[in-house]
Formats: sequence, structure tokens, C-alpha cells
Amino acid sequence: MDKRVPQLSYSEVTPKGVYTNRRNFLFGLAATGAAVSGWKSFSRWMSGPATGSVPAPLSGFTKWPDSTTEPITPEKDVTTYNNFYEFGTDKGDPSANAKNFRTTPWTVSIEGEVKKPLKLHMDDIMKLAPLEERIYRHRCVEAWSIVVPWIGYPFSNVIKLAEPTPKARYVAFESYYSMGQMPESVSAGIPFPYVEGLRMDEAMNPLALLCVGMYGETLPNQDGAPVRMVIPWKYGFKSAKSLVKIRFVKNEPPTTWSLATPNEYGFYANVNPHVDHPRWSQATERRLGNFFRRPTLMFNGYSDQVASMYTGMDLRKNF
Repeated sequence: MDKRVPQLSYSEVTPKGVYTNRRNFLFGLAATGAAVSGWKSFSRWMSGPATGSVPAPLSGFTKWPDSTTEPITPEKDVTTYNNFYEFGTDKGDPSANAKNFRTTPWTVSIEGEVKKPLKLHMDDIMKLAPLEERIYRHRCVEAWSIVVPWIGYPFSNVIKLAEPTPKARYVAFESYYSMGQMPESVSAGIPFPYVEGLRMDEAMNPLALLCVGMYGETLPNQDGAPVRMVIPWKYGFKSAKSLVKIRFVKNEPPTTWSLATPNEYGFYANVNPHVDHPRWSQATERRLGNFFRRPTLMFNGYSDQVASMYTGMDLRKNF
């Protein structure tokens, strides 16, 4: 007997039934994946031409002097590679599935600890303050980044209009949700409607932008139409899309990703290369459209404007 050949006892041989079941199981997984992919393609085909809101040119905005001089990410990349789980979890799903999303008419409710509760229509929001184009870096938690010419104005204008009471220490945001318009959300694995929040000093920071457009036009559906937040020193999931409710509250509000997986996503979500996500490093990032990675900047490069808000805080604990 050749001792170089490993000897197996019969008890170590996988029973035929187990092998067959495992093969059938793997085949089933592959078939299910193919079926899901096929269904997505079929449902997109069946939906026909776009009937929802489409971007329209914006005019009258000024260039913000403090915008970055970094190259702007091509619009095609920013509008076809998205996180918007209401329209699907694959990066290409939102641009395909949001084409029938209707964003008119649209109202944003301002509620909670304020002296002046409001219901703002989009015309009101567009006229609330002069629009500015701000070229911001935007960093997503999956370690990819973009540079986008966002159009909007400081969220502090909304705060001043609502006149929060002394009890208001946080601002809570709620996104639009409708199973009728967002059937792909059933498989997203997170609770809806999507909710987010900021501390009041964060919301008052001049960088916090109430955004109504990008690339010279109103927002595309897949990028958060018709109105969203852009908070450039935080990971992208903090910038809530398609806002319908803003509440001023006393206590730290719940946030969707912290509710779903609290060990992975904290309330603050400040861009921090020294605090890794449990499943990947945050030390580097890849700019969409580029092959090579680059070092991640603390606070996404906005330390001079925001670091003072976190003086004395343990940013590893308050991630």
C-alpha cells in the first residue's frame, strides 16, 4: 500500500444523499440569483418609459467661494452608482428603479420643539434662501468617494425660520416612503421610512447643506429628489434623501442604520480613517472613475470647519 496516498475510513466519506442535497442547494442558490436578476430586468422592461419626475435646469445660483478645486466626478458616475435602498440594494438599482418616482407635488413638514411649525412646498424651499453651488467631497462608508457640485443653501436657514425652542437639542430627518412607489424596498433588510439625525450644532454648521440640485439641474430621483441633506464631513448615509419631515427634538433621535446594525453604524458617522468598519478598513478610499485608492482624510478633509464641535469626545467610541 502506498503510504503517500491518504487513507480514508468509510465514515469519513460524505453520504451520497448529503452530497446530492448540497449540490441541489447550491444549484438552487444559483437559480434563485438568476431568477432575481431576471425579474429585475423583466420588471424594468415592463415599467416602460419614465413617467416620474426628471431633472430640470436650475439658474440664479452663485458659486460658493470655499468649494474644493478637486476634479468633479463625472455626472454619469454619480447618477448610476447610488445607495438608495428604497429603490434596491445594488448600486445600479436606484437609477433603473427610480425613473417613475413622482416628486410633485412635494411638502416638507417642520415639527417638534419649534415656535413656528411649518409645511413647506418645494416653491417655498427653493425661495427660502439664495441658492449656491458648492463642490463638496462626499465619502461613502463602503470606502468610495465622489466630488459633486451640489446646489442648495445652509440648513441653518431652515432652523432660523422655524425658531427652535431651548428644548431642541437635535434635528431628526425622515425620508419619503411608499411601497407603491418603492416596491424594491421589501428586500432591503432595513426599517423604513429612513430616518437620520444631527446634533443642533452640527445642523447649524455652515457646511450642512439643504440640497435641491446638482450639476446645474434639480436632483435626479436616484440622488434624493426633490430635496435632501448633504453633510460632507460625515459618511454618506447621514445625508438623508427625499425629505418629507424635519423634527426638532430634545433627545438623540433614532437613525436607520444604527437601528439595523448598531455595532457597525453609530449616530455620529464622522469620516475617520482611524476607525474601521467591522468588515473593512476606512483608511483608504476609491474615487469613482479612478482605479487607484487614496488616503481617507479626517472629517473628509473638513477638519478646519468641524473638528471643534467634537473637542474632548472619544471619536472611537462616538463613531
